[in-house]
Amino acid sequence: MLNGKTALVTGSTSGIGLGIAKALAKQGANIVLNGFGDVEGPKAEIAKLGVKVDYHGADMSKPAEIEDMMKYAASKFGRVDILVNNAGIQHVAKVEDFPPERWDAVIAINLSSAFHATRLALPAMKAANWGRVINVASVHGLVASVEKVAYVAAKHGIVGMTKVTALETATTGVTCNAICPGWVLTPLVQKQVDAKASANGWTNEEATRRLLGEKEPSMQFTTPEELGELAVFFCSPAANNVRGVAWNMDGGWAAQ
Repeated sequence: MLNGKTALVTGSTSGIGLGIAKALAKQGANIVLNGFGDVEGPKAEIAKLGVKVDYHGADMSKPAEIEDMMKYAASKFGRVDILVNNAGIQHVAKVEDFPPERWDAVIAINLSSAFHATRLALPAMKAANWGRVINVASVHGLVASVEKVAYVAAKHGIVGMTKVTALETATTGVTCNAICPGWVLTPLVQKQVDAKASANGWTNEEATRRLLGEKEPSMQFTTPEELGELAVFFCSPAANNVRGVAWNMDGGWAAQ
């Protein structure tokens, strides 16, 4: 379905980003990975799917590096047809205790980076009259939780940016939509489960049950693979007129 297309997925060396990159690669898209940590493992996983894969290590808090990444992807593959803005970090503290430098870092990586990548991707997408911008927001783009002020603000911002981008491209073959996951068992979330377990003397299973029980009625994690399939749907002809949605895959979290 996506043969000959190129997808750039930020924050894609593990977790949700890697799950989406693999799902798009299975449909034939060439992939540009980005992120920290192990690079060779994810590259090898995607290469096995029979597509071309490359990597750019842009620090997503730095606009100049994002620009370099976008130029690099275009020089390698012609243009970015599918942009998945997924890079994200988290910091947890009450508003009055939230370190200003952590606020700046979360906003830069979770919100501003998506703006910079999108503004650089759109001209070529519009010229080709085909493109997909998929923003990985969060259920926290729809509802709030305590002690996550920067993350919730950034993800609400991502949902707003998704709508504006969708309106500005509404008469073109370019679409922009957001995916809003609830709990996904990524390395980031596993750290939260482990911290809960050790702080309270619980088993990992008990900590997991309590984490899900606080928010997610289904009592199950969404998987990176499921999120990847939603991204594939957004890239399909069936989604040609799906524009500006914030599609939550959250086990009923936001339905409460």
